[in-house]
Amino acid sequence: MQTNIPPRNTFRLTRRGRAALIATGAVAAATAVAVPLLIIGNDGSQEDRRPTALVIPEGWRAGQVYEAVDKALDLPPGTTKKSLGKARLKLPADAEGNPEGYLFPATYPLDGKATPESLLSSMVNTANERFGGGHLTAGAQRNSLNVYQAVTIASIVQAEAATRADMGKVARVVLNRLERGMPLQMDSTLNYALNRFTLDTRESDTRIQSPYNSYQRMGLPPTPIANPGDAAMRAAIRPTAGDWLYFVTVKPGDTRFTADYAEHQRNVAEFNSERERERERDREGGREQDRERGSAEPAK
Repeated sequence: MQTNIPPRNTFRLTRRGRAALIATGAVAAATAVAVPLLIIGNDGSQEDRRPTALVIPEGWRAGQVYEAVDKALDLPPGTTKKSLGKARLKLPADAEGNPEGYLFPATYPLDGKATPESLLSSMVNTANERFGGGHLTAGAQRNSLNVYQAVTIASIVQAEAATRADMGKVARVVLNRLERGMPLQMDSTLNYALNRFTLDTRESDTRIQSPYNSYQRMGLPPTPIANPGDAAMRAAIRPTAGDWLYFVTVKPGDTRFTADYAEHQRNVAEFNSERERERERDREGGREQDRERGSAEPAK
């Protein structure tokens, strides 16, 4: 099992497992996908102006949840966040009042009595029910974790894994790196620190002063970085067996895990080549659109 750690400035792990070699400021870019707010109306449509249910997707951050509740209840922006002090949420002591990680992704009914406090309480109560089982506590303890730490790992898994099938392996990479005293170097934690969702990470980003900078700081971030679902939580307490330390999604459906840094470098090179081909296709598509627009202009 490899114990020699390459220099920190030579590799990074990016969100959804994409990795890129940092050399002379090079950046590997990818396309972020925005998840729309889903409100279910009385007739089952998403257009109804009288929503009856609010769907919180897996992996949303607390800020996204607050904004969704404001919109669902037709409240001024910021109302839900301001309500935290009087919501009396039943959070673990480790959370120190921060509900990140415990706003469980699910469908919540919206009746005439729904308030920000009632919705947040329902989310936290649901999380406590899901996370409070003895099997989960035992699973966390097998990995020398408490439940809050397991939720934190699950939130990273939710952000990093390209597919559910990869979640167990991503969790194993996190645990393997923690056990070896290696920094996690996950771009998802940087994105959380910078309050962004981009997949583009520059070398300068890895030098920011933040407790969520997992390039500079050892161990887990101080809180979860998102609200994970059941699958990510299962992966965190029952990770797939393996000695992997690195992973990279070369292209959709092709995520490669390895414990060998040289092999990882080859995978990263292939990833960068694939990304450059994608960029060239995008540029060519843009040029073609410009030509089509030009030919459609009427003669003057």
